[in-house]
Amino acid sequence: MRQCAIYGKGGIGKSTTTQNLVAAMAEQGQKVMIIGCDPKADSTRLMLHSKAQRTVMELASKAGSVEDLELDDVLQIGYGGVRCVEAGGPEPGVGCAGRGVITAINFLEEEGAYTPDLDFVFYDVLGDVVCGGFAMPIRENKAQEIYIVVSGEMMAMYAANNIAKGILKYASSGGVRLGGLICNSRNTDREADLINALAEGLGTQMIHFVPRDNVVQRAELRRMSVIEYDPKAGQADEYRELARKIANNTKKVIPTPLTMDELEDLLMKYGIMEEADESIVGKTAAEEAVASN
Repeated sequence: MRQCAIYGKGGIGKSTTTQNLVAAMAEQGQKVMIIGCDPKADSTRLMLHSKAQRTVMELASKAGSVEDLELDDVLQIGYGGVRCVEAGGPEPGVGCAGRGVITAINFLEEEGAYTPDLDFVFYDVLGDVVCGGFAMPIRENKAQEIYIVVSGEMMAMYAANNIAKGILKYASSGGVRLGGLICNSRNTDREADLINALAEGLGTQMIHFVPRDNVVQRAELRRMSVIEYDPKAGQADEYRELARKIANNTKKVIPTPLTMDELEDLLMKYGIMEEADESIVGKTAAEEAVASN
């Protein structure tokens, strides 16, 4: 059983990518469990055709404690036999959201959810790793492989680099490794070249470039993965290829995070950011136009 965590900047498409990847793996005969580690509880909705699965934290609150729950209370079976669990979190503004991740994983271990027939477990983890709760799959060596969803946008790359720092921190005390970058395209300029360069700088690989396609949104409106909604779509083949690449991946590394200056150098090299010029800082487009005339 391989345990993988999917990280990336908030809003980059981690949950969508993870569910489409998992659907493709299920189609290919893999036995998979997906554990949502985001308080929004949107990591399994496409698998279950549901607005939101009831979470471990929600059910524990109603039952009195997590000890009062049974595995069947929190685990549902979705598309392709995929096992689905949502950790959940406290009410907004109350407590640590990452606590739900710790509670859920410990509960699943104690209740025997990690059965020998599983090929993969995927943790879909919220945003960055600055919170200890969300770093748990890395810190506690639950996930041995980390995949970072990224795009050619500067802050997505910054988040990817920050996550690489988290992996580096815990790699020495456990077996966690970076499996690669998944580029979830935003159609930015020279995006594939840029993410390949970022991957090289981190000492890893861009494991797959997922093009932007409106069929993803159409499938999501129906609460379905592209694999299920339109299996003949070209985008479905992209997710199948991503699934094959991850299943066959042997390049798992301790990353070499970049400095902020190195990140900005990459953006300038590929024409995404202007050459360093302090005179343009704080100037509007109109002001720049006047200055250039």
